[in-house]
Amino acid sequence: MTPAVSIADVCKRFGTLQALAGVSLEIEQGEFFGLLGPNGAGKTTLISCLAGLARPDSGSLAIMGHDVGRDFRAARRLLGMVPQELVFDPFFNVRETLRIQSGYFGIRHNDEWIDEILENLDLTGKANVNMRRLSGGMKRRVLVAQALVHKPPVIVLDEPTAGVDVELRQGLWHFIRRLNGEGHTIILTTHYLEEAEALCNRIALMKQGRVVALDTTANLMAAYPGASLEEVFVRTLQR
Repeated sequence: MTPAVSIADVCKRFGTLQALAGVSLEIEQGEFFGLLGPNGAGKTTLISCLAGLARPDSGSLAIMGHDVGRDFRAARRLLGMVPQELVFDPFFNVRETLRIQSGYFGIRHNDEWIDEILENLDLTGKANVNMRRLSGGMKRRVLVAQALVHKPPVIVLDEPTAGVDVELRQGLWHFIRRLNGEGHTIILTTHYLEEAEALCNRIALMKQGRVVALDTTANLMAAYPGASLEEVFVRTLQR
């Protein structure tokens, strides 16, 4: 089976900063995969390269077999991405925002799916509210909805629950688990390590632009019996 994501020897430098130093990994279709590491480890840079927002200096990335550089249009259509930043258009309401996002992928008349997303993210009551009037937590919900609106097989969640309430986290993870159960591949970065421990089947730990550990969550935990994932995380990075 073609991997959902293939990353081969990817390097990226910003001036004197080596953000990625030869990252290689594969993520299988249907995985719930955690990409963890401290600030500055290279996680967001790697995700930006995967989404085509940054161009690697060397190496290759592919989504469902489509090379991100050579076949960008097809690769991007297969990916849904929730960024860290709260980026939104202040001129539209929530439903209009999702319809416009659908249009970017050539999708029309999908209000039934939009309604389902709104319901699952507790946004139904905000459907006709202008984006400027939403709280930060509500705006983040809309970012998640935008990533899902074209039903991509691969979904990247870059710190999706940062700064949001517990209720949203629970509702979001219930919905994301459902999508994963239906076959969607989920890639998660988070500083809430209890989320990664509960959700991710396999984890890559990054440090200074490199993958320093890559294994199932169970195997990583077994290396340090009785330790929490946070303790495993700290000990692995100290090696």
